[in-house]
Amino acid sequence: MAEDAGPGEEAGWDELPERGRVQLRGYVAAVTYPSSLQAPVFSAVLAPDLAPPGGRKRPVERVKLVWLGQRRVPGIGAGGWLRCRGMLLTEGGKRVMYDPSYEILEAEEDNA
Repeated sequence: MAEDAGPGEEAGWDELPERGRVQLRGYVAAVTYPSSLQAPVFSAVLAPDLAPPGGRKRPVERVKLVWLGQRRVPGIGAGGWLRCRGMLLTEGGKRVMYDPSYEILEAEEDNA
């Protein structure tokens, strides 16, 4: 199991721990907005990078970012790049990070 990323250190997508504090940088592949009848929970799916033309040959690790009590999070939308920090958990075989702190990154070129 990989060690938790320290302050300022980004975890490698291939070495994510089952549970622990991590810092990740990635591409927002999707967002989910709750309806007015649902509890206010905004979520986004973070992937390590863009899919190449023609799609991926194999699945990649993704992390679901969840902000409790929020219907929207300013600046976060599908197609953007983020650096986020928080406690990574595994729930039902999927990686989840609740209420992460985040930084919106400018463009894809800044994430190479």
